[in-house]
Amino acid sequence: MGVDRAVIGPDGLSEIVTVLRADGRRVIAPVVRDGAIVPAEVASADELPIGWTDDQDAGSYRLRRRADAARFGYAVGPQSWRRFLTPVRERLWQADRTGQGFVVDPDPAVEPPAAFLGVRPCELAALAVQDRVQFGAESVDGRYARRRADLLVIAVDCGTPAATCFCTSMGTGPRSGPGADLVLTEILDGEHRFLAVAGSDRGSELLAGVAHRPARSEDEAAAVHVTADAAARIRRRMDTDRLPELLADTLEHPRWDDVATRCLACANCTLVCPTCFCTDTEDVTDLTGDHAERWRRWDSCFSLDFSYVHGGTMRTSTRARYRQWLTHKLGTWWDQFGTSGCVGCGRCIAWCPVGIDLTAEVAALRVREPAGTGTR
Repeated sequence: MGVDRAVIGPDGLSEIVTVLRADGRRVIAPVVRDGAIVPAEVASADELPIGWTDDQDAGSYRLRRRADAARFGYAVGPQSWRRFLTPVRERLWQADRTGQGFVVDPDPAVEPPAAFLGVRPCELAALAVQDRVQFGAESVDGRYARRRADLLVIAVDCGTPAATCFCTSMGTGPRSGPGADLVLTEILDGEHRFLAVAGSDRGSELLAGVAHRPARSEDEAAAVHVTADAAARIRRRMDTDRLPELLADTLEHPRWDDVATRCLACANCTLVCPTCFCTDTEDVTDLTGDHAERWRRWDSCFSLDFSYVHGGTMRTSTRARYRQWLTHKLGTWWDQFGTSGCVGCGRCIAWCPVGIDLTAEVAALRVREPAGTGTR
């Protein structure tokens, strides 16, 4: 019999990891690595970023110690969970020449099912966006579908937003929406505890299998305060009113030239974004020509060759590539997938080497230039 709502202590996280691993799952959770908090496979809840937080701003990310033992006392790091559903680079098939032809190995990439522990509300929303992209196409990616079907998601409400966050503008946080098997809210006032709310039968069964106590009214109130306080501390805003129409109507706005003088076209924004999905394929052979492989790897619309077609590249300037990224992410994504491509996580702001802020760029596009400047 499952449990739908309860309170667990910090040791309960260790039990959750133990139960999931005993069930044959890889547990992916945030860890401190190379000066950042990133998701990685863990064997114990002791590997969580206990007592760590992050300071973020445009073009800036730093870790520092907290004064408490919070397990999830940070915002988001440079790596999103999508790398575990669509790896940065993976082999699709390999083939070997025989005397009569080729033998093709589809390389199905069989791997244990995963459990994500510590998914933020904005990242939970990003998973839903990825689902719309991957399952809404005419051809569904079988590898993504297998990994996603077996995935168990444990979300954690946000209590420590960064200066780069604007999830409140996008309706994606700091309180978790639907889609998680279990949602935790870390409460640090007095007793260090987690309010745990099941979002599925799997989550309910998991919660029943660890030490817990019934949730009391003071636990519920404290959990509401955590996310309400986080929302009140989010200062960055994006005006989303008629945003797709705005972007379609300002394709010749001089702001695109302005941002092009600052943008390095380095693709950092697309690499850290939890909703980007563009890939390319590589075919390689050995020197004998007897063995061939096809690989899929992440790509970016900031790459000069990304828009290459027979005869040349369609977007040769940084201006054109930045405009393509922003108008697709915030505008034409709605036409393709019925949702925004941005969840307000702020990663693209923090990890842009020159600190370009897409919320500031959108605000600038709303300022109409005098007649005769070429603005539409």
